[in-house]
Amino acid sequence: MDTPRINQSRRIVTELPGPRSKELDARRRAAVAPGVSSVFPLYIERGEGAVLVDVDGNSLIDLGSGIAVVSVGHAAPAVVEAVQAQAAEFAHTCFMVSPYEQYVAVCEALNARTPGDHEKRSALFNSGAEAVENAVKIARHVTGRQGVVVFDHAYHGRTNLTMALTAKNMPYRNRFGPFAPEVYRVAMSYPYRDPEGMTGAEAAARAVEQIERQVGVDNAACVLIEPIQGEGGFIVPAPGFLPAVAEWCRANGVLFIADEIQTGFCRTGDWFACDDEGVVPDLITTAKAMAGGMPLAAVTGRAELMDDVHVGGLGGTYGGNPVSCVAALASIATMEDQDLAAAATKIGAVIGERFTAMQARNPGIGDIRGRGAMMAMELVRPGTTEPDPDAARRIVAACHRAGVITLSCGSYGNVLRLLPPLVIEPELLDDGLGVLADAISAER
Repeated sequence: MDTPRINQSRRIVTELPGPRSKELDARRRAAVAPGVSSVFPLYIERGEGAVLVDVDGNSLIDLGSGIAVVSVGHAAPAVVEAVQAQAAEFAHTCFMVSPYEQYVAVCEALNARTPGDHEKRSALFNSGAEAVENAVKIARHVTGRQGVVVFDHAYHGRTNLTMALTAKNMPYRNRFGPFAPEVYRVAMSYPYRDPEGMTGAEAAARAVEQIERQVGVDNAACVLIEPIQGEGGFIVPAPGFLPAVAEWCRANGVLFIADEIQTGFCRTGDWFACDDEGVVPDLITTAKAMAGGMPLAAVTGRAELMDDVHVGGLGGTYGGNPVSCVAALASIATMEDQDLAAAATKIGAVIGERFTAMQARNPGIGDIRGRGAMMAMELVRPGTTEPDPDAARRIVAACHRAGVITLSCGSYGNVLRLLPPLVIEPELLDDGLGVLADAISAER
């Protein structure tokens, strides 16, 4: 029997969390390592579009998309159909042992869609952190150099190397060292907190001066950057910053790696955030939204770079799992068919307008930023730029209690971020933003 469709509206039938969620949370505390956290203990049973239904029957508006993963919506029909069909055929062979067409097709799609019209190659992995680690491996192999340059406020993962690449101590790095060596951090373009009037070109010159002084050109294998920083606070660098850094890399034989794990696949209004200023990376890492909720990641790069790595130097048992591959092909086709890049731009315009109205009423909103359906506000103590992480925590909790899933982020823990599914219906988005506005107003 077909499962009934989920009405795309918010509906609260118990207090949140409800009794069954509380029961499950008690089981969780007895079984799950406490180091694995959750934003709010609402246990989910079903999802469709931009709505999640918890085990108590509450329908929740999802403005987080599982951290930018289900951009095509929960239970996207084409993704569900592809996964079900592939699982009935075969779920695993290990591409390194017995290859299959699905892996090849995903690489073809990535090579065609990622920035630049040069010849490319791709390799598939399981997670964003794996993709980043392999991009660094490739850069070091190609250049014969070891230094990896990253930026303040960066987030690149939780493995040993990617913890070293990530800027924030708690909760990502604290007491997990020693970390991988030859990682160097330089200043990011952060318009809200940079000196007033600093341009993107000036911020890039500041970063380049640090690289040349602290690392040395001959020691730098790559510069790794999120075109819009995610966990660090949805920091959008000033115009001109990315092109200037990329140009310096090209001039000095340093590989420019774009970490588009959170920004990729239509999230920012372009297929990739680099597209906004025409930046073409040497290597690009992708994951999250690529496979509609299934685990899949990739490194895509210039053919001459990817071909440089010796046979057997890249891979992994589960990388490019066939079920995840067909999910990716279906997800990418859905983005194309529904023009979800354009949808993201429209969503961003709505959120930006509502955020501006909220800021006019609340002096605790210090900055509004983002692009497309990747929007955020930075909360500060009124009349200052002092971060207010406590307000962010309270607002997120209030939204969850009202049935709207929102997220916080930022180096200071004071940024509210929205990453709704790109298929969210206008009325549902309006309702969710209304709940958020009420939660912010209660802070005054």
